[in-house]
Amino acid sequence: MRELVPRVKELWATRREEAVRSAAQITASLRNSVAEAPGEDPGEQLLHDAFAELAARFDTENGGFGDAPKFPTPHNLVFLIRYHHRTGNAEALGMVEKTLQSMRRGGMYDHVGLGFHRYSTDARWLVPHFEKMLYDQALLATAYTEAFRATGKDEYAAAAREVLTYVLRDMAAPEGGFHSAEDADSEGEEGRFYLWTVDEVREAVGTGDAGLAIDVFNLEDGGNFTGEVTGERDGRNILHVTNSMDDIAAKWNIPVPELRERLEAIRRKLYDYREKRVRPGRDDKVLTDWNGLMIAALARAAWVFDEPDYAVAAGRAAGFILGTLRTADGRLLHRYRDGEAGLAATIDDYAFFIDGLLELYAATFDTAYLEAAINLNEDAVRHFRDEATGGFYFTADDSEGLLVRRKEVYDGAVPSGNSVAMLNLLRLAHITGDTGPADIARGIGRAFSGTVAQMPYAFTQFLVAVDFAVGPVSDVVIAGDARAAATKRLLAAVRALYVPRAVVLLRPASGASVMDGIAPFTREYTTVDGKATAYVCRDFRCSLPATDAAAMLDRLRSETRLR
Repeated sequence: MRELVPRVKELWATRREEAVRSAAQITASLRNSVAEAPGEDPGEQLLHDAFAELAARFDTENGGFGDAPKFPTPHNLVFLIRYHHRTGNAEALGMVEKTLQSMRRGGMYDHVGLGFHRYSTDARWLVPHFEKMLYDQALLATAYTEAFRATGKDEYAAAAREVLTYVLRDMAAPEGGFHSAEDADSEGEEGRFYLWTVDEVREAVGTGDAGLAIDVFNLEDGGNFTGEVTGERDGRNILHVTNSMDDIAAKWNIPVPELRERLEAIRRKLYDYREKRVRPGRDDKVLTDWNGLMIAALARAAWVFDEPDYAVAAGRAAGFILGTLRTADGRLLHRYRDGEAGLAATIDDYAFFIDGLLELYAATFDTAYLEAAINLNEDAVRHFRDEATGGFYFTADDSEGLLVRRKEVYDGAVPSGNSVAMLNLLRLAHITGDTGPADIARGIGRAFSGTVAQMPYAFTQFLVAVDFAVGPVSDVVIAGDARAAATKRLLAAVRALYVPRAVVLLRPASGASVMDGIAPFTREYTTVDGKATAYVCRDFRCSLPATDAAAMLDRLRSETRLR
């Protein structure tokens, strides 16, 4: 057996190199093909084509797409959730749920400290590359939040909250914003911080719950982890879960609520024990683009879970970027570290941060975030847009030292700036009533439609924007005092309904409003008889005003229905 170890390691290394090389070739091919002349508007058929490709690549046994190494790619899941919403296709939602459940139970998830590792080296989500990236936490929190909205299942809400707990505890920068990553290595060895022997678990948990912990987390006396140097198992384990809470509860004859309490107590004891170890290093850079993703994730969770603390954390990070990561003339910068901000921003910085600001407005209805998003979007259009063929260059028109400015649309580990910008522009058009942003978004769609048609599953964030563009989109304007109970009831009713293609605006009931300048069309939407009032619109044609939540939801469901 021992003589096979070098060969196995050699085969794994070769496979990993082939996977990386294949991904690089695909990326290069996609990047090189976007210089073609603008094509047609991308339509609904692309959504169906992408679904078919993802279904063909789906791992029915383990969840996820393709074979090892396996990356989470959360925008695939968000696309499938929205495809299910559009079509009612049960297979699409089934792929999402299988993947989310498998990742959450697997070793790629940190069952002690929470949060996700970077990717799985195997197809079963068991053996991770132990690095933790901010962008993964942001995108996965968003996917679990979206899954909760679409299904109402508490397990997805719990997963999203756990990821955000990890980020707020371990990745928040004291100055504001969020750090970039935690390393995989400690004491010169990858994964050392995260691995457990059976004896360590017994010592940490105590005899009363050790048996339960060992069973639930599948610990073996000989270990399930193969040492990188020796190529042999050395008694250490990657914690992972293979059974559902219902099955575990039945096996141990424990009610599910009691089981959850005991497992949380076990987790806390393991966490306290693990904190005595040498922690992996932290990459403490604050990056505008990745912070934009995290701000968006927190803000979405704040809205969906009605959790103001998430909005406060998102607002603090946004305030830090607006106050620190900008030039004297208001242009964004890319990186902050050790008291210094620098490097010219890319379209990813602008697109991801604008998305975060739009989500913050949607969660808080603070127009300051909306004004900042509009101003930064104008900067992005001015300095990154290709007016001739559409789309955004990765770098600004005044960036130094570049012979060729490239345009990217491939949605890899993170979405492309063009994909996110396209959806931002479409949302801004509905928020402001100005068709200009929609025209620019249409230009992005036409610039890349030919490229996307070649391999739709590689552009799922782009297709989320296409789904919004195809519509129908509902605009909900609620007139009323944000602090009043009646207004809160209307907002709560909208929050409870999953309508991914909707824009919600709040217009204060009295006095001059900043909204008059941002969205002049809202001036005519006023309260009725002094009561908080909702207007549900489609293609800027609105139904009769509603002052009660049931009537508003009936109209929203009607306007959202595909025709």
